[in-house]
Amino acid sequence: MPMTVVVTRDVSARFRGFLASCMLEVAPGVYTAPRLSRSVRERIWNVLNDWHLDGKGAVVMTWPDKASPGGQAIATIGTPPVTIVEVDGMFLAYRPQTECELRDEKEKKG
Repeated sequence: MPMTVVVTRDVSARFRGFLASCMLEVAPGVYTAPRLSRSVRERIWNVLNDWHLDGKGAVVMTWPDKASPGGQAIATIGTPPVTIVEVDGMFLAYRPQTECELRDEKEKKG
């Protein structure tokens, strides 16, 4: 049973209370569990997904997975919207530029 890590940002107190009841909070919004089974991890993730219907905040979960690139699986919900993509055997977080960022870049080019 491998180490699971959950990082939260700008979520309601019930997320933090729930996660603290089943994992160790090692820093504000960062939870770890060294012996979390797959079924328990999936149940925790399902609860977090169900609670995230209000669309506030973000949650990232990662755990070792030999079948995933780099031996690490990643799941995300919430903002900022990122897409996890595999490039050359490793994961990268892709976030599309906002209209404001595109406009700023265009202005810099002249």
